[in-house]
Amino acid sequence: MIVLPWPYLALLTLGYGLALSYGQLGVQTLIAIGLLTLSGLAVLQRKSHYLRYAGHALFVVLAVALALHWLPGFHNGRAINPARLTPDAVPFSMYFNLDKPLIGVWLLLVCPWIAPRFAWRASLGATLMGLALAASMALGGAMLLGMITWAPKWPHQGTLWLLNNLLLVTLVEEALFRGYIQGGLSRKLKMLPYGQTVALVAASTLFGLAHAAAGWQWMLLAGLAGVGYGLAYRFGGLGAAIATHFGLNVLHFVFFTYPMLTP
Repeated sequence: MIVLPWPYLALLTLGYGLALSYGQLGVQTLIAIGLLTLSGLAVLQRKSHYLRYAGHALFVVLAVALALHWLPGFHNGRAINPARLTPDAVPFSMYFNLDKPLIGVWLLLVCPWIAPRFAWRASLGATLMGLALAASMALGGAMLLGMITWAPKWPHQGTLWLLNNLLLVTLVEEALFRGYIQGGLSRKLKMLPYGQTVALVAASTLFGLAHAAAGWQWMLLAGLAGVGYGLAYRFGGLGAAIATHFGLNVLHFVFFTYPMLTP
């Protein structure tokens, strides 16, 4: 019997409800939901390998479209208007995205294996290890590149940022990149001598490429941070990867220039 990861589903449901309270859904969203349902049914059936592969391929296309906000019907409400969180920072704005959470919901319902169970001590140790590595490489690298500087703060928008970043950003991204991509590759390559390492590097590289629109610096830093998230996932599971990713984002938001210094 497959045990669904209910804590993660509950968090995503909470996040989706929070986003719904700040935006609207059009009837066109039924297209995305219908296609996700179709891909999920194809993956869950056991009669045809080819149909399962087609289901995964359809999901990947939909995940890219949802992440890039290409699908119609999702009217993402602005939660934070453009503002400088510190005088020398570029203006920051934030939206409650209604489309991206569907990626995490699909993954947790259709592929519960992305959230393997670990003892809490193992997850905690993996989180601390991953966070130390990710912070030293990503935040340290950003300081060396002159992108951020020490800037402790707690803006009045902080609570909204925390909720959005945990529920609608970090959880979804880790379910996709660490759970689905790294976890899936690990399952396929488990018999190879360096299969786990290949899976981790591949997921980290794709995570970096997903930040290409922000420039090569953020692409590089995201890839380096992804190594820390990947190690946390490998030794502590999805919860450790989420905690590591969220922890790094909180450190960046609270103690350093956010999102970056004005050029």
